[in-house]
Amino acid sequence: MAVSSPYLDFKDAKCKDCFKCLRECPVKAIRYENHQAKIIEQKCILCGHCTLVCPQNAKQVHSEADDVLKLLAGKDKVIASVAPSFVSSFGLQDFGIMQIALGKLGFAYAEETSVGAKVVTEEYAKLLATGEYRNFITSACPAVNHMIQLYYPKALKYLAPVASPMVAHARMLKKKFPDCKIVFIGPCIAKKREGKESGIIDAVLTFDELNRIFEQKNIDLGQIASFGDGKNTKANRAKFYPISRGIIKSFEAMPAGYEYVAVDGVKRCFEVLEDIDEFDGLFLELNCCEHACVGGPCRIEKKGGSLKANEEVRKYASREAAQSVEADADGVILTELHPRIKTEDRIPSERDIRAILAKTGKNSPEDELNCGACGYSTCRDKAIAVLNGYADIEMCLPYMRSRAESMSYEILQNSPNGIVLLDNDFRILDINTKAIKILGITEHDVKGANAFDCFECDDFIAALAKDTNVSKKKVFVNRTKKYMELSIVLLREHKVMFGVMKDITDSVEYDDKLNAIKMETLATTDEVIKKQMRVAQEIASLLGETTAETKVALLKLKETLQPRSSKEDDD
Repeated sequence: MAVSSPYLDFKDAKCKDCFKCLRECPVKAIRYENHQAKIIEQKCILCGHCTLVCPQNAKQVHSEADDVLKLLAGKDKVIASVAPSFVSSFGLQDFGIMQIALGKLGFAYAEETSVGAKVVTEEYAKLLATGEYRNFITSACPAVNHMIQLYYPKALKYLAPVASPMVAHARMLKKKFPDCKIVFIGPCIAKKREGKESGIIDAVLTFDELNRIFEQKNIDLGQIASFGDGKNTKANRAKFYPISRGIIKSFEAMPAGYEYVAVDGVKRCFEVLEDIDEFDGLFLELNCCEHACVGGPCRIEKKGGSLKANEEVRKYASREAAQSVEADADGVILTELHPRIKTEDRIPSERDIRAILAKTGKNSPEDELNCGACGYSTCRDKAIAVLNGYADIEMCLPYMRSRAESMSYEILQNSPNGIVLLDNDFRILDINTKAIKILGITEHDVKGANAFDCFECDDFIAALAKDTNVSKKKVFVNRTKKYMELSIVLLREHKVMFGVMKDITDSVEYDDKLNAIKMETLATTDEVIKKQMRVAQEIASLLGETTAETKVALLKLKETLQPRSSKEDDD
C-alpha cells in the first residue's frame, strides 16, 4: 500500500501531469493518483531531487520550523547541532557568528556536527584496521544508507555499522546535557527521517528553514560581530565532510590496504553498488547528492554554485588553529546497524505483465518503445508499476497520442460535415473527405498545401483579418455548384482556424423547386380566379335578363288571376 511522505508536501493544484519528477526520481518512488504525483514513502530515499526538478514547484520539504519555535519557547534547554556545510550556505567562516544568531533565537548552545564526524572517522579507522572488510562503504549519508537497505542488500555487508555524524553527535550532546532537546540543522531532507528514527533528535531544520526563521526574527548575520573573528576556531579535519572526498580528507592517516574512492550522485552510486562484489579493497565514500553535502537539496544557493561552496569549505576546514577540537565519546554508543528493508511491491507474473502491455498496444517486444516518456526506463517497468498501483495505463504517452490521433482521425473522417484546419499562413493542416468533396479539391493529398491553390478562401481571409469567428447560412461553391452552411472558428492560442461545412445543396435545390411550384400554383390559381370571375359575370348577366322577363310575365299573370273589385263590377 503506497503511503504519501510525511517529509515532502505537495501542492496538487500545481501538479501538471508532466511526469518530470518520476523521470528524474532515481528509485521511482513516485506514484500518480487522479493525475497528481505522490511520494511512495516505503520506496523513497529522500534524496530531494524531485523538489529541485519540478518545473511548477509543486513539491516542497515539510517544514519543522513551527515545532522548533515551540521547543525554543518552552522551558527545556534546546541545543543545535549544525552541519559544517553552513559555511557555504550562509557565507560564514566563523562558527561564532552562527552561535550568536542561534542564541538570539533561544538556543542554549550550538555546536558543529563535525565534532561527531570526528569520532565517526575514528570508528571507521578502527574497523578498517581489522582487515575484515573486503570493501568498505561509509555510513554518513542517510539517503545512501536507506538506498542500500532497500535496493542493494548484497552491499549491506560492506556498509559501516557506524552511526552517522548527526546521530553520533546527538548522543555525545545527550551525554553532556542529559535533559536537553536536540535540533539538527543542515541542507539534507533525508536527515529528517533519520532524526525521527534515531529517537534522540527532537527536530531537524534545513538551512532554508533556518534562513526563513532568521528573516522572520530580523536576525542579520552580516551585522553580528563575532568573538575573535574566528581566532578561537579549533582544528578538526572532519570539517571537510560536506565536500566530495571530505570523509577521506578527515583521516589523520589513512589505513593501508584500501584504495580510497569518492562517488557522489545517486546514479553513480547505483553503478558502484550494482557491481559491488566485483571490487576488492575499495574504501567507498558514497554521497547521494552531487558534490556531496554542499550540493544538498535544501542548501542556500550562492553565486559560484557548488564549486564556490567547495572552495569555502576547504578554506574553512584547512584553517590553522592552535588547538584541536575535543570530541569526548567515552561511553557513547557509536554502533549503528543497517538492517535490510523490504517493500511491499508485488512481483507480477510474465502473463500479468504481458496483459498490461497489451492494453497499450504492445503485443510483442518490438512494440515496446522504452522511450521513458512516462518516467520509467522500460515499458515492462511501467507495466510492473501499473500492477503495483503506482502508475496508470494512460501514462504511456505514445499510446495515448496514437489513440488520440486515431480517434481524431475517425471523428474527422466520419463527420457528416466537411472539416478543414488551416494555420494562420493558410496552409492546410488537416481536411476530411467530406470537405474535399464539397470544395471540389481534386488533388490526392493536400495536407501542407496552400489553401489558395485548393479552394476559395475569401471567408477565411475575412475571419482572420477581422479576428472574429464567421457564420454564414448559405455559401455558393463555384467549383462544385454546391451550397454550404459555413462556420469558421479561430483558435487564437494555437494560431489556427478551422471551418465546418454543412452541405445544404439538396435543401437549397428543394427550396428552389418548392418555390417554383408555389409560383406556378399561384399563377394557375390566378388564372382560374380570373376565369371564374368571367364565368360569374356572364352568368350574372344572363341571370339578370331572364329575371326581368320573368318578372314581367308574372305580373301579367297576377293581373289576370286577381279578382276584380265591386267598383269595377259596377262599372
